[in-house]
Amino acid sequence: MVATALPLREDLSVDYDAYAEHVRWLIDSGCDGVVPNGSLGEYQTLTDEERARVVATAVEAAGDGSRVMPGVAAYGSAESCRWVEQAAKAGAGSVLLLPPNAFRADADAVSAHYAEVARVGLPVVAYNNPYDTKVDLVPGLLARLHGEGSIVAVKEFSGDVRRAYEIAELAPGLDLLIGADDVLLELALAGAVGWVAGYPNALPRASARLFRAAVAGDLAEALPLYRALHPLLRWDSRTEFVQAIKLSMGIVGRHDGPTRPPRLPLAPETEAVVRAATERAVAEGMN
Repeated sequence: MVATALPLREDLSVDYDAYAEHVRWLIDSGCDGVVPNGSLGEYQTLTDEERARVVATAVEAAGDGSRVMPGVAAYGSAESCRWVEQAAKAGAGSVLLLPPNAFRADADAVSAHYAEVARVGLPVVAYNNPYDTKVDLVPGLLARLHGEGSIVAVKEFSGDVRRAYEIAELAPGLDLLIGADDVLLELALAGAVGWVAGYPNALPRASARLFRAAVAGDLAEALPLYRALHPLLRWDSRTEFVQAIKLSMGIVGRHDGPTRPPRLPLAPETEAVVRAATERAVAEGMN
């Protein structure tokens, strides 16, 4: 499931036609679906109208709502519920939900938040990103949320591969989704069944081959791909990940374009590093 970058025109308006084409291209290139309105899609900078239209565009372009899992993060539970309702009306099959991030919520507040959103009716995938939210969905808390019927899976972005084994012990029915591109192989070997991915926006075919080999435990196929792609995959965990991925998209001939403020263009030295890694991956047949 690709956390989709959002094509913007030079005036920073959303290019919905380009986005629809991008969704179709990702699926035609071997990806299973898309995650609109994640942080890679710059959802925090969108108006309500833009955010809703992005979801509707993704569902229509995908041709199957089960392939679309919109992000429904918001400061309050009521607003997240409204985004789930919008996703359901648009035909999406599931949603991705951060914990409360307006304050450092404790376990009871996190539980109440997920329970409230789950009552809307779509399957909820928790998103653990303790770096940005300052709320850590540790294995014991995830087990609680799953036991309460509030979540069906977790996108795990902590980078701590050891958690995969504890999650499997405490909540064996909870699906583990790889949340950071640069620990893909490690989490796949630890039992992850999915990947909410960033760099497939630029290199979907090689990324899909890597993921399927990794979850199958085929190290002969997966390890060379992982080594070739890792100089790019690690940018998914860095502050400039949106700009880096859009730059790589442009290098391989896809829509790149600007990002909305407060994100700034890449510094020249950073751009040079990403450009060189992308060109090297393309030269090695990773596109």
